[in-house]
Amino acid sequence: MKVGIYGQFYHKDAGKYIQELLDELDRAQIDVIIEENFLDIINHHETIKKEYNHFSTFEELDDSYDLFFSIGGDGTILKTIYYVRHHNIPIVGINTGRLGFLATIQKEEIKESISHILSGDYSISKRSVLQINSEQEPATINDFNFALNEIAVSRRNTTSMITVETWLNDNYLNAYWADGLIVSTPTGSTGYSLSCGGPVIMPDTQNFVLTPIAPHNLNARPLIIKDDTKIKLKVSTREDTFLVSMDSRIATLQKNSVLTVQKAPFQIHLVELNGSSFPKTLRKKLLWGQDKRN
Repeated sequence: MKVGIYGQFYHKDAGKYIQELLDELDRAQIDVIIEENFLDIINHHETIKKEYNHFSTFEELDDSYDLFFSIGGDGTILKTIYYVRHHNIPIVGINTGRLGFLATIQKEEIKESISHILSGDYSISKRSVLQINSEQEPATINDFNFALNEIAVSRRNTTSMITVETWLNDNYLNAYWADGLIVSTPTGSTGYSLSCGGPVIMPDTQNFVLTPIAPHNLNARPLIIKDDTKIKLKVSTREDTFLVSMDSRIATLQKNSVLTVQKAPFQIHLVELNGSSFPKTLRKKLLWGQDKRN
């Protein structure tokens, strides 16, 4: 078996958990390849006891990898897809951060969880991905133009709102006068969209959500649409530019650019331990069903 490992930061006490993960994989004689920058961070803290091979780009990965471990939080998983992309390598999220809907394996449960995973005691949750294209400025966003959580357009360095004209399958929908507009996947429904009043959607539903950000036209509400819908956006603003965010990546585009957002031709595969579920994660993370009056 061959696995990849990626992380962004070195959290407090992370060393012992990283070592525990590597020890479990070494004990099972797993071929481990670590992302180059993360390996440098680990070596800088003198955490690991042996040398490991590394990778640095998407092109160095292929379908010979059986699993891909993401060590951090949900933000780390969002950056992990930069490497995995369409390879269909299942991602195992180990949460060393705080609130996590994607990285569901807690750092204190590494040994037990790895044992289940290496025994095949898990399922795969397939997640839809968004992609965005712009004919006007393809070099700005089209090199890495997809997102697992959401794609959002928003105002840039100004208090003035923007106008986002929106079409669904070439049928005109609305002109949102707002700070911006979020197009969210079911996975991203618990992220930026939720904080702007959008609904929580089960991960396996075939929908996207349009959620306006602080709309001035108060009758504008979040809208659930089918995920085979082609969304066209035209952004007008008093400034010369506006922002487009694709999960944690941001690009600056010229006003009046026309963007097309639609479902990507691949999915992201997340490892889900048997016995865990999205409703269980919701109850835990959002404190549903708990009486807070005392």
